[in-house]
Amino acid sequence: MTLNELEKSALSGEKIAMLTCYDATFAKLMEVAGVDMLLVGDSLGMVLQGAENTLNVSMHHMTYHTKSVAAGAPNTVIMADMPLGSYEHDDEAAYKNAEWLIRSGAHIVKFEGGGSKVKTARYLVERGIPVCAHLGFTPQSVNQLGGYKIQGKTDESAANIMADALAMSEAGVSFILLEMVPAALAKKISTSIRTPTIGIGAGVDCGGQVLVIQDLLGIYTGVAGKAPSEFKAPRFVKNFLSDTNSIESAIRHYVLAVKQKTFPAIEHSY
Repeated sequence: MTLNELEKSALSGEKIAMLTCYDATFAKLMEVAGVDMLLVGDSLGMVLQGAENTLNVSMHHMTYHTKSVAAGAPNTVIMADMPLGSYEHDDEAAYKNAEWLIRSGAHIVKFEGGGSKVKTARYLVERGIPVCAHLGFTPQSVNQLGGYKIQGKTDESAANIMADALAMSEAGVSFILLEMVPAALAKKISTSIRTPTIGIGAGVDCGGQVLVIQDLLGIYTGVAGKAPSEFKAPRFVKNFLSDTNSIESAIRHYVLAVKQKTFPAIEHSY
C-alpha cells in the first residue's frame, strides 16, 4: 500500500495499525503480520541506546535505522522521525534533512510541535515532502514540559492543541499523531479535521494507533543503568505477547485489536 492509498483508507474509516520499528528483522515480521505503517522513531535513544530520553539521537542514527527498516519492509509505508535539531531553526535545513530521510527509505517524516512548526510543515509539503505532525506530549520537549506528563488537561492547553491540529491540517500534513492527550480531546480533534489522526495514549477514537514494538512485547524495562524493577510502563502500553505464543502472533493480535477498536481500552487511555 502506498502512502496515498493509506491516507484514503484512513479517511474512509479504516483504522491504521502502526508500530515503531528500528531494524530489518522486526520490519520483515511486521510486514508479514499486516502492520499498515512502520515508524522509525527517535525513541531508539531510549529503547536501543538505553538513554532517559530522545535528545541525543542524531540524523545519522535516524538514517541508519531508516535504511534498515526499509530493507526489511519494502512494501510497507515507512515514517521516520526528524530528531532534535534537524528542523526547528531553519526551513531549508529541515527540507535537506527530511530529504535525507526520504532517500534513506522513508515515505513520510514526522516532527514535533505546533505553533511556528506549522510554517515548517507547509514548507516541506509544498516541496513534495509528506509530513506527520506530532502534537500533545512531545518527547523532544521533555525538559521544558517538566517530564512525561499528560497534555491538554486544562482548557487553555486543550485549545492550543486543537488550534495546532487545525493549523497543521490546513498546512497539508498527511497525518497528525496525538500523544498522551485526554481521549475526549483526541476525539474532538479527530472529528474536527480531515487529516487522519494516530493516537498513543489518546483513546480509541483516533484514526489509528501506534506502539513501540518492545512495549507491545513487554520487553522494554527502562533506562539501561536502572534495575527493571524500577520501571513502570506507561498507561498506554499493553503486552500482547503474554496472551499469544509467538511474536508474529502478538503483532497480528495488535493489528486486529486496532482494526476492531478493542485497543486501546479505557485503561490504556487518559
